[in-house]
Formats: sequence, structure tokens, C-alpha cells
Amino acid sequence: MGSLFFFPFAKIEAQSKELYDFIYRGLINAEGETIIPTLALAILLTAATAISIISIFVYKNRLLQLRLCGLNLALLLGTTGMIYFLGTKLIDDIAGVMSYKITTAFPIIALILTFLALKAIGKDIALLKSMDRIR
Repeated sequence: MGSLFFFPFAKIEAQSKELYDFIYRGLINAEGETIIPTLALAILLTAATAISIISIFVYKNRLLQLRLCGLNLALLLGTTGMIYFLGTKLIDDIAGVMSYKITTAFPIIALILTFLALKAIGKDIALLKSMDRIR
């Protein structure tokens, strides 16, 4: 998720043959000026990345880690939806052609990996509870 701060989501070619990059801050032109800012996307990406990092380091408190993974799933779904929504909105505003980059799939990959982590943490909690019953 941290790589999304450094690479563009998509390139947009307007009808006037001008090129734009769709990054986490918004739509920028070739000179690096922000044409259309997207503050909500930047906040979602920052929150999802921060919660991912925090959930890695709270491994001693599994219930908190489980809740953080659930929150991160919601944030990643919101991020994916926001990228799609803003991408279609930007195409309508500029009247151009958008070509998505591979970085657009990173939130979906993070969503799958977070779901797998959520399942594994749940299994770990169940195993620890069964061990407590045996003692």
C-alpha cells in the first residue's frame, strides 16, 4: 500500500493530446501542477497504510489485531471504490481516455491478503482458546 504514494494509478490522455497522471493527490498535468485534488483518496490511503502497519506490530493483542484487520478491510474496499469512482469522474471532466496502471490492483491485492490474515488470526485465537480448555 505504501507504493501507491509514489506511482500513478492511471494516465489520462485528453482530446487535446495533453497527458495527465492520476495519483493519490489528484489529477496532475505534465508540469506537476494539481488540476483536480482528491483529498478523500489521500486520507483513505494514508489511513489504510497506517492501520496495516499498526496491525502488524500489535501481534500480542490478537483481538485488537482482528478488529484492526476488519477496519482495514473496510478502508481498502473504500479505497478501491474511490479509485474507480474518481477515475470515471476524471474521465468525464477531462473528456479523455484513461489507461490504468498495475498499481490500481494493489488495493485489491492488499484486500485479499488482509482477508487471509483475518482468517489466520481467527484460527489462532480459536487454537489458543482450545489450549486453555485443555489445561
